[in-house]
Amino acid sequence: MTDTTPPAPTPGRWQTAVVVGVHPETPTAKTFRLTLPEPSPHLAGQHFVVRLTAPDGYTASRSYSVASAPDGSHEIEITVERLPDGEVSSFLHDEVVVGDTLEVRGPIGGWFVWRGNSPALLIGGGSGVVPLMAMLRLARRTGRSDLVRLVVSVRRPADLYYWQELVGPEVSVVFSREAPAAWPRPPGHLAQQDLPSTLTGGTTAYVCGSSGFADAATGLLMEAGMPSAMIRVERFGPTR
Repeated sequence: MTDTTPPAPTPGRWQTAVVVGVHPETPTAKTFRLTLPEPSPHLAGQHFVVRLTAPDGYTASRSYSVASAPDGSHEIEITVERLPDGEVSSFLHDEVVVGDTLEVRGPIGGWFVWRGNSPALLIGGGSGVVPLMAMLRLARRTGRSDLVRLVVSVRRPADLYYWQELVGPEVSVVFSREAPAAWPRPPGHLAQQDLPSTLTGGTTAYVCGSSGFADAATGLLMEAGMPSAMIRVERFGPTR
């Protein structure tokens, strides 16, 4: 059979994006909505590079996953966690406001992407939910929520990104240290019972989180019988 799936978009040149929206997700995370001067169609799961340039010419760049679903517009959303002593994240949190401009380049990535036409199990730890949110939003926007199941693990309610959207039968939230009152699941690490009891044939798992979380989640999936070839993992470290 000939593969007619279009290739992943390739990153173009640097663009100057305008910040058109900023809102907090948690006490330590903000979402920035950017308008690009040129269309840069992305796939759910891809990322953009943000570059800062100081007056003396010094530059610093960091990669941030796109949280918004592909929609053909000139806008993207990235969610940035502010880290202690974070060079780029601190500047974005403390200095950037609506109307400012940022240098960006993307979209980047062709492996950890979901095109919206096949079953997907999404497992995110902490800020690892960001690229998975683009996938969930795509599924909802196209009326294919039946294709996805999202499992998010965070330490406590205050750490949960996009909490207003993380409701519905396709979403499960696991709190590892502190759960809301009357939450149906007691606090604890992600476990086998948190995964779907049956996995549809052809399901691809997308795991995103810290290295430790990714390893643990991958182990649970393989114990459940998912072939390693059907598991895609994106690990992250501190993005400063």
